[in-house]
Amino acid sequence: MTEIYVDGDACPVKDEVIRVAERHGLVTHMVSDGGIRPYPSPLVRLVFVPPGPDAADDWIAEHISPGDIAITNDIPLADRCLKRGAGAIRADGKPFTEDSIGTAMATREIMAGLREQGEVTGGPPPFSKQDRSRFLQALETAVQDSLRR
Repeated sequence: MTEIYVDGDACPVKDEVIRVAERHGLVTHMVSDGGIRPYPSPLVRLVFVPPGPDAADDWIAEHISPGDIAITNDIPLADRCLKRGAGAIRADGKPFTEDSIGTAMATREIMAGLREQGEVTGGPPPFSKQDRSRFLQALETAVQDSLRR
């Protein structure tokens, strides 16, 4: 059965994930190194990992299975999930795919280099209602596709 894994430390769509998961009866793992609130749903499993770089990412990558879905903005984690046969969706609803992950990884490296040189400052645009709506649609589509397999 499909399960959902949420990179929960800075995920702005946790409530939306739970809404879709409950509609389909899917276990959802909220993975964090702390600071995540409990959820009353028996389908939500809170997973607390030790603080440290990539601890939540490592836990997700080790536990995710083919057909599962990861919710993350972390490009290297998305790459690891895709390599395990799982799906991966950004919080803004844009899915990571086998066709797009290479470009995403390369762009990430270029942007990191530009930030180090001081060429790029600031972060992504603010999270919008359109992002939230696109996310709900993308997650519903991913769940439907996964359940059909």
